[in-house]
Amino acid sequence: MSALIIVDLTPTDQDALGAYSALAAQTLIPFAGEFIAKGPIEALHGDAPYSVKVVIQFPDRERAQSWYQSAAYQAIIPTRDQGMDSQFHLVG
Repeated sequence: MSALIIVDLTPTDQDALGAYSALAAQTLIPFAGEFIAKGPIEALHGDAPYSVKVVIQFPDRERAQSWYQSAAYQAIIPTRDQGMDSQFHLVG
């Protein structure tokens, strides 16, 4: 069964966010991860503390977790944290 990593974020530094996004996309390749949705959200019900949502699909939960824990991804977390306030959730 496929697994999704859902990221809720609000940009805080556009330059750092741009650098992070380019680097993050490359780290997905070995784990067969792919972006399936990315962009500003429109809250249809309830509060929306973050302004942007990203959905990344992986073939399975193990590869999703392996991607997040990989040395390549862990190395770019400081850039991520400079570029955005975020939450990451694993579903599936």
